[in-house]
Amino acid sequence: MISRSALSRGSQQALRRAGAAKTVQRAFAAAASEKASYEPTTIAGLKVASRDDHGPVTRLAVVAKAGTRYEPLPGLTVGLEEFAFKNTQKRSALRITRESELLGGQLSSYHTREGLVLQANFLREDLPYFAELLGEVVSETKYTTHEFHEEVEGVIRQKQAKIGNDGVALDAAHAVAFHTGLGNPLYPTPETPVGSYLNEHNVAAFAEAAYTKANIAVVADGASQGGLEKWLEPFFKKVPAQSEGKLSTDAAKYHGGESRIARNGLNSVVIAFPGTALGASSPETAVLIGLLGGESTVKWSPGFSVLSKITAANPGAQAKAANYAYSDCGLFTVQVTGTGSAVSKATQETVKALQSIAEGKVAKEDVVKAIAKAKFNLLSASETSGTGLVHAGASLIGGVKPLQVAEVLKSLESVTADKLTAAAKTLLQGKASVASVGDLHALPFAEDLGLKV
Repeated sequence: MISRSALSRGSQQALRRAGAAKTVQRAFAAAASEKASYEPTTIAGLKVASRDDHGPVTRLAVVAKAGTRYEPLPGLTVGLEEFAFKNTQKRSALRITRESELLGGQLSSYHTREGLVLQANFLREDLPYFAELLGEVVSETKYTTHEFHEEVEGVIRQKQAKIGNDGVALDAAHAVAFHTGLGNPLYPTPETPVGSYLNEHNVAAFAEAAYTKANIAVVADGASQGGLEKWLEPFFKKVPAQSEGKLSTDAAKYHGGESRIARNGLNSVVIAFPGTALGASSPETAVLIGLLGGESTVKWSPGFSVLSKITAANPGAQAKAANYAYSDCGLFTVQVTGTGSAVSKATQETVKALQSIAEGKVAKEDVVKAIAKAKFNLLSASETSGTGLVHAGASLIGGVKPLQVAEVLKSLESVTADKLTAAAKTLLQGKASVASVGDLHALPFAEDLGLKV
């Protein structure tokens, strides 16, 4: 028989181990939070955000206010993206490629609805070369006719051919939500008549308006403040402070509505509501996304989040919740994709689930799991992908302070079931933006779902 003293000793040891584990977790969280936040500054008129974990690899990016929201004509953002790292006044595209490969670096360009990103990943000691290269791309790129026809147009057509119905549905949801600006498609479809707008001359004019110190931010992950001050000033001195060309900077206005597009392929439905903007304090939104979930976090299991249970009960459907944060607004979305009947049923059950949350039917255990998921989403987005880098740049060019991870983590812990109920109720009481793409005979209308548009 086991004595009480032995049980007592075992319990004390277990408690000590648990306490030590919590201390370690807090230490890890503090360290992760400290590294995850970008610190803003200004160098020679440039908006700069940086963080440094003293590792061997650096990521350096220029984020320009040249996303599809700001393009004056259709297709100019993708044209400017594809001209990145082509011929400049000093170097040919071939030379840029060979020099980068010799240094083991990686070059990429991509865009969001608000920003165009020129990014270089490289060994830490090669900061001078890549800082010079990015400054050169911004201020001295040649927008030549032969490159446009031989390289840029072909790549754009290849990417257009890969646009799926899920992308079309997300674009349609933005279009009914915001109309122009943020309502512009992220990438023009093959049906979009860009031929009369997209050419090397218009791309060059757009670059002149966008590539100014007022409209760009430089973001560094893994570079010292001293190194940035030393190399950014001389290599970005040719970037003008302002330009005669002006970008459209009208404030976003949410409208709501419904769009239905008949298209072959998988079916996709997006249900959207006004979301949270960059820099806005709304931890309930992040936790609500964690509660809804949709993507399994455990191999060979559909998961146990709200959307995971719905898709598990409707084979052939996939669902995901997200908040698209922009400088002055946001769009909270739930997207369901798959076969017609599965999407139809899963979409109806998704709306019922939101209504259930709005009625206060949220278990305390589910709130705890949702908060943990929201914390993981926040830290992993910053640590393991370029999301944090892009958001920091977008915040700077949008006049918003970059995300302070430690503050957000603390605010997530304050979310309760009542706050989630209030957040869901606010969404459902407002106007929704609903986009359906695919077999419209099988996909429900917003009215059938009980949504106001």
